[in-house]
Amino acid sequence: MSSELRKARDQAKLTTNEAAKNLGWAHGKLSKIENAETQSVKSGDLDKMLDLYNVDDAERREAMHQLARQAKERGWWAKYRDVFGKDALPDWETEASMIRRFEGLTIPGLLQTPEYAAAVFRAGRAVPEADIRRQVEARMARHEILNRVRPPHMTAVLDESVLQRVIGSPEVMHEQLTHLKHLALRHHIDVQILPHSAGAHLALAGPFTILDFPQVKDQSIVHVETVANDLFLEHPEELEQYNLAFSNVQGVALSTALSADLIDNLLADLESKR
Repeated sequence: MSSELRKARDQAKLTTNEAAKNLGWAHGKLSKIENAETQSVKSGDLDKMLDLYNVDDAERREAMHQLARQAKERGWWAKYRDVFGKDALPDWETEASMIRRFEGLTIPGLLQTPEYAAAVFRAGRAVPEADIRRQVEARMARHEILNRVRPPHMTAVLDESVLQRVIGSPEVMHEQLTHLKHLALRHHIDVQILPHSAGAHLALAGPFTILDFPQVKDQSIVHVETVANDLFLEHPEELEQYNLAFSNVQGVALSTALSADLIDNLLADLESKR
């Protein structure tokens, strides 16, 4: 909802200071709403904002009120801004109706166990355990996105090497693969494995996420994580390239049923090495 309200204000050609003044609010109140730092927005306050921003379309207004009713559920991540940053992926994930993820290195964050996530955050570095715990706590809280009453549909295409790379320990990997298998049984989560036998594909450049939104007029966004920062791509040409790449890897990946069989085989292999 926060991004929708920012968009409506921008379309009305109002700065935050101008909008707050017209609403008779302190600047901080509007800022907290737009930055998802408040868990809920009162219905009356929302109507005032929509009136000021000239949002007259009844369907759009009702959609905004629906988002406001879910705001308490969606506002969990504001307290983790020190981990996620100001312009963070969870802000988009919470509003998405579909999340498509290609991963060639690790299990996607939304599907990780605490122990696996901790091993990823350590990554061979000397990091204070307090920092690791904070990062893991934030990542586990992020998982609530998939536990909502109306969660987004997630399709994850994972390179086979993701399952074979032992992160943490064999025990951690066994727990992680078991967790992944259970998640894949949920109606709104599809996990497909891209086998080595598939050879070259259009996503060799690296992992990415495509987020689609419930409103037709809201274009999709591509998220690419780099060592330095997060990139959010939304130009039509970029979206077309990433949509094509995802369609390609999903098309040559194993079916969800065969992927589950492969995960079972890898679990059996880990058990035999215990």
